[in-house]
Amino acid sequence: MTQPKSCAALQLDNQLCFALHSTSLLMTKAYKPLLQGIGLTYPQYLAMLVLWEGDGITVGDISARLLTDPGSLTPLLKRLEGEGLITRTRSSADERVVELRLTDKGRALQLEAERFPGCILEASGQTMEQISALKDQIVALRNQLQQSV
Repeated sequence: MTQPKSCAALQLDNQLCFALHSTSLLMTKAYKPLLQGIGLTYPQYLAMLVLWEGDGITVGDISARLLTDPGSLTPLLKRLEGEGLITRTRSSADERVVELRLTDKGRALQLEAERFPGCILEASGQTMEQISALKDQIVALRNQLQQSV
């Protein structure tokens, strides 16, 4: 049996999706030693970033910001609560709503994480301007894709 002729449009290295996927994997790998130092996984770090922006939000709020299903966040948030970084309480106005608040320990962790962006910038070998422009392009792409799905 002969192998079909390769189509350039279907070559792995020509795929934007693979470039984004493989870069995401390597970005997570670059964060791993930093996050291990403060006892967080990458998904937990993303959740903490949202909480550091605005304490006292709901699970629905954080889910919307992270573009994920609220149900998939529950185990992650329970672990953060177990580590003493956040509290989860039912809203008095609507018990279906779970409110999230940082503890003092969770707020203190932010100070340790403030060095991470500089570390990642250095690892990237890019300038701040290059990273900012790339981020803007990726966000524009994400926004367009979000409208089309």
